[in-house]
Amino acid sequence: MTRGNQVITINQNEVFAKTAQPWIKDRTLFLTVHGSHAYGLNTETSDIDVKGFLVAPKSTYLGFSKTFEQIEGKDPYDMVVYELRKFFKLAAECNPNIIEVLHTDPSKWIKITSLGQKVVDNKDAFLSLKAKHTFSGYAVAQLKRINTHRKWLLDPPRSKPERKDFGLPETTIVPADQLGAAEAEIQKKIESWDFNWSGLDPGQKIEIQGSVSKMFAELNLSSDETWFRAGRLIGFDDNFLEFLKKNRAYSAKLAEWTQYQSWLVTRNPKRAALEKKYLYDLKHGSHLVRLLKMAKEIVTTGKVIVERKEDREELLAIKNNGIWSYEQLIDWATKQDQEITEAYKVSTVLPKEPPREFLDNLCQDIIQESLDREIL
Repeated sequence: MTRGNQVITINQNEVFAKTAQPWIKDRTLFLTVHGSHAYGLNTETSDIDVKGFLVAPKSTYLGFSKTFEQIEGKDPYDMVVYELRKFFKLAAECNPNIIEVLHTDPSKWIKITSLGQKVVDNKDAFLSLKAKHTFSGYAVAQLKRINTHRKWLLDPPRSKPERKDFGLPETTIVPADQLGAAEAEIQKKIESWDFNWSGLDPGQKIEIQGSVSKMFAELNLSSDETWFRAGRLIGFDDNFLEFLKKNRAYSAKLAEWTQYQSWLVTRNPKRAALEKKYLYDLKHGSHLVRLLKMAKEIVTTGKVIVERKEDREELLAIKNNGIWSYEQLIDWATKQDQEITEAYKVSTVLPKEPPREFLDNLCQDIIQESLDREIL
């Protein structure tokens, strides 16, 4: 692996050098480079991301006082290692960050044991057409960030919002906990009208929520009107609901101001300069394009192509040189999303759901064998 012209060799001892639990390294079944270095899209300043999975000590499975889901680290690499059951659960839902881990090129692997190899050998069993929703859902998240930052570039917040700007007294006349309880009650009422989200993965929820928002817009039902109707049904009078509305608006603007200030001071200077020049975040744009391309590839071929050999130069040019304008990016993403949807409707390369019983038995077998052997 290279960073610029420098060849980098990653040793697992370096990855785990600063972990508090010494058993983490020994019990890790699989560890690989992830992120830009795995995609082949890294630059000289790119962080090195490392992901993997492990079987935790027996006490975390048989006792009640100790639990373990994952461990994270920042030094010397951005590292996440998941407990095997959590990894399987995320992979079975076609979480992009997890599915990609299983499909990295062997040249990026840092550690693999015989039990880790069993998981990798069955990597295709985790794949399903859920990938259409999850990869597109992650792309939508990138687009939301792009649009938020673009709004700040074109029309930045001018000053910190004050309560008086929203017709509110300097100090609240209703305790914060009571306001929170009232808003939670209204939200619960609204959710009772909502679709049953059980069984849907995050990407599907994003897609359906978008359709519902469009439907409300076409029916001229704003979120405020829906919110007021829910409050009235609960029994709150209009004066109190109007006060809650003003308080919500103030809280939202204050949160946006806080996010904006954080964005100003935490941005990478080079990335910020490119964003100012092209009026959108090029790195998020590159991620958006990659995610939608991968969604289409998985739906049409059943393959997860992590290392972007075929479109590497294009993705790097989007990321570093702004070869696509914001308008071009949005136009391409809209057409790509339509193509993915059409391909999804007729695709037969993958099942709608993964073989959960098979995966569950595989997970059990690996954990049992690991605990029986104690030496991984």
